[in-house]
Amino acid sequence: MKRYRIVYEDGRLIVIDKPSGMLVIPTPKRETNTLTDLVNKELDARGVEVNAYPCHRLDRETSGLVIYAKGKSAQHAMMEEFRKRSVKKVYVAFVNGIVKKRFDTIKDPIYNRNKRKTDDAVTKYTVLEKHAAFTVIEAEPVTGRTNQIRIHMKSIGHPLVGETVYAFRKDFKLRFKRAALHAKRIEFNHPVTGEKMSFESPLAADMVNFLKGTD
Repeated sequence: MKRYRIVYEDGRLIVIDKPSGMLVIPTPKRETNTLTDLVNKELDARGVEVNAYPCHRLDRETSGLVIYAKGKSAQHAMMEEFRKRSVKKVYVAFVNGIVKKRFDTIKDPIYNRNKRKTDDAVTKYTVLEKHAAFTVIEAEPVTGRTNQIRIHMKSIGHPLVGETVYAFRKDFKLRFKRAALHAKRIEFNHPVTGEKMSFESPLAADMVNFLKGTD
C-alpha cells in the first residue's frame, strides 16, 4: 500500500503529503525507499518519462506537504520562487510548556555548519490551543533554514514535544515518538502559469491521537 498521498499533480508539479518517518532524499548512508525514489517509481510505472525532483525538504520526522517538480527546468523555476520568498509554508507544532504570547516573531540567527557561517532566520508563530503541559502553535518560517522551527522554539524555552536533537527527552514529561511537527499548508505561484496555488494537509494521525489522549 502506498504510504504517501498525491494532493495535486499537473504536467510540471506534484504536491505530496509525506508521512513521518520517511526521508525525502537519501542521506550519505544511501537509504532506499525515500519519498523521491517511490514517487519516481510510480511515475515510471505510469509511463511518465520525466523525473520528479524535490523543490524543498522536510526532515524524516516531519509530516506534511512537499512540492516536487517534473524535470530540472520546472525544479529551477520553483526553487526561484523559494529564493524570492514568495512561497508561504505553515506548520502545526506541539511545543512543551505554556507559550505566554498569543503571537510573536522570532528573529534568531542559525549557524549553518555546511557553510560555516551564521544565517539570518525568522519564524512567525501564533498560539492555537493551550493544554496542561503543552501548547499547539501554528508556525510560519519566513526564512528556510534547516530545522528552523525546531531550533527557534527551543531558543524561547518551548522545544517541540518529542524533540530529541535540540532538547533532552528526560527534561520533559510528555512523550511522543517524533518531533511533533506537521507541514499543514503551502501557498505559491505556479512557476509556469503564474496561478496562485494553495494546498492543505490534515493533521497527521499520530498528532490527532496525541491530542485526543491529552484533552
